[in-house]
Amino acid sequence: MLSDFHLHTSFSADSDTPVRDQIERAIALGMREMCITDHHDYDSRKPDNDFLLDFSKYLPYMNGFRHEYRHRIRVNVGVELGLQIHEKETLEQLASAHDFDFIIGSSHFVDGLDPYFPEYFLGRPEQESYERYFQVTLDRVRTMDCFDVFGHLDYVVRYGPTTNEHYSYRGYHELIDPILTTLIEKGKGLECNTGGLKYGLGHPNPHEDILKRYRELGGEILTVGSDAHAPQHIGYDFHLLPELLKSCGFRYYTVFHDRKPEFIRL
Repeated sequence: MLSDFHLHTSFSADSDTPVRDQIERAIALGMREMCITDHHDYDSRKPDNDFLLDFSKYLPYMNGFRHEYRHRIRVNVGVELGLQIHEKETLEQLASAHDFDFIIGSSHFVDGLDPYFPEYFLGRPEQESYERYFQVTLDRVRTMDCFDVFGHLDYVVRYGPTTNEHYSYRGYHELIDPILTTLIEKGKGLECNTGGLKYGLGHPNPHEDILKRYRELGGEILTVGSDAHAPQHIGYDFHLLPELLKSCGFRYYTVFHDRKPEFIRL
């Protein structure tokens, strides 16, 4: 079983799953290691934002599980940072101040709105909503360095009015290609996130065509994650990934320890 490097616990505001339940499920699936990547995202633009972690308490707590389970599974401790240019200095200080194994950089809030909610798409065509998401993402990856891998690159498509019915890599390649080349030039990786399969898209996030293009451009660092917020979704459809990733040109996938990539043959 491939190692799941994107999953959440009750420390994320959108999950109520105890840490132990996620770990036990990964063990039951036969994983040799996993990485917990709870949300830390400043830009809900609400005074009661609960997508923030108290790292002074969070990291010691997680390291307790790392030690407890050390003979059964390697529990890596990471974080999913919501990238925001106006929080660049804060996020970069945070990333350098703590001993994470792995940092996912993601675009969630765009202009103060998360595509998870229908409000993001109100008042503009779906195509324009997608274009705005990719443009903001491009600006972020060009400006920021506080992450190792960019998560679920076409996350916005999960929640669009017609999801991926009219979506293709070719339709947005003028924005997506610069994102990929920027990641490669900076030594950053890309994530294959099976949340898209769970949401019924028939494809991971990002689409296989984007994974293939990343490889064609010279990208090699590729992690896999389920984006699981509940135990039953850990390793979701991971059995499909070896052949899918090989068809995109990959022979290895990546795990991170102390923010350094290690390559594992598919």
